[in-house]
Amino acid sequence: MSKTLGFDTLQIHAGSKPDPATGARQVPIYQTTAYVFRDADHAAALFNLQEVGYIYSRLTNPTVSALAERVAALEGGAGAVCCSSGHAAQIMALFPLMQPGCNVIASTRLYGGTVQQFGNTIRKFGWSAKFVDFDDLAAVEAAVDENTRAIFCESIANPGGYITDIPAVAKLADKVGLPLIVDNTSATPYLCRPIELGATLVVHSTTKYLTGNGTVTGGCVVDSGKFDWSASGKFPSLSEPEPAYHGLNFHGALGGMAFTFHSIAIGLRDLGMTMNPQGAHYTLMGIETLSLRMDRHVANAQKVAAWLEKDPRVDYVTYAGLPSSPYYGRIKSVCPKGAGALFTFAVKGGYDACVKLVDSLELFSHVANLGDTRSLIIHSASTTHRQLSEEQQKAAGASPNVVRLSIGIEDADDLIADLDQALAKATA
Repeated sequence: MSKTLGFDTLQIHAGSKPDPATGARQVPIYQTTAYVFRDADHAAALFNLQEVGYIYSRLTNPTVSALAERVAALEGGAGAVCCSSGHAAQIMALFPLMQPGCNVIASTRLYGGTVQQFGNTIRKFGWSAKFVDFDDLAAVEAAVDENTRAIFCESIANPGGYITDIPAVAKLADKVGLPLIVDNTSATPYLCRPIELGATLVVHSTTKYLTGNGTVTGGCVVDSGKFDWSASGKFPSLSEPEPAYHGLNFHGALGGMAFTFHSIAIGLRDLGMTMNPQGAHYTLMGIETLSLRMDRHVANAQKVAAWLEKDPRVDYVTYAGLPSSPYYGRIKSVCPKGAGALFTFAVKGGYDACVKLVDSLELFSHVANLGDTRSLIIHSASTTHRQLSEEQQKAAGASPNVVRLSIGIEDADDLIADLDQALAKATA
């Protein structure tokens, strides 16, 4: 078909063809570690990246490849690589770009685990992160130095649901000649299209909305294929002979697919952050209903957030879909189909009231996850953001008096009733 397929069609058909051996319509789970080569020349061509195919499942697997192709299609990317978790995807995104002594400019409004990973763990690689308020673009630009190799933010930030002005940040990234990496987990490509807004790379925790049912962990990095890795000399692993792959110049040889092939041939080979085929299968099935679920997630979140904002037991609600939100004006340009289903609210009574609220809910599940069909709640300051300082917690929107909601696809009135009875107990 010459016609460009719509999102609802791509989420079902992209990366999926009838199995040539059996005619199976659903993508099979290729539960195998290795693949038989036709002959010695075929094996050599695969290892030289002269032919695309399967070598070993730490690198590529037909089920996982189908998922990568589908996510890339939904994001409008040139290629993608799937891996074992969202945190793995973040390391995979940085790996081809960074060298010891290099840094990444990161938003202060990030998932607490990402702040921890960037603030501490990546230092073991000799990398570092500078955390900046991305609402202050002048501060972001001022933080860039000769060792900066990337700019990183979330489209809809976890936990507060803040919306990043991606077009403005992308314009700045272009100005300073750096790739912009956007974590699109909370928005999904249905609500936000970071590549169309100027992002270079998009990362996902496929564990969340893409799978949608809380069954498997996974991650994905999507490459726009548009960044010139050879322009500045800052990215030698992509633009110069790579000693880790017999001197291949990935950008010179592979052009717009350089990042994707480097991530597979070297990133997955050496870091081993591989997604398993059964997990990929679950996520492929989940994506088939992504748009239907996201519409319901957004409608429910809008209704619940509006009710909470009017409740006298609540100090404030951070949902960007409310006209009172300072980020409300960004919805049309960044997330035109809705502000997502993730936000926080502050309970009058502070920390103790938050704990009582969490313990009193019946429909909401108290778990360290988001993006499930079920509605979820967590007290971020004592869990997901516990390792952060109080200042970092406040900057991330995870103060001690705040709880995070991930609104599911149940009946919104039932969710409101559950919150109502729990708030009554928490603030009595």
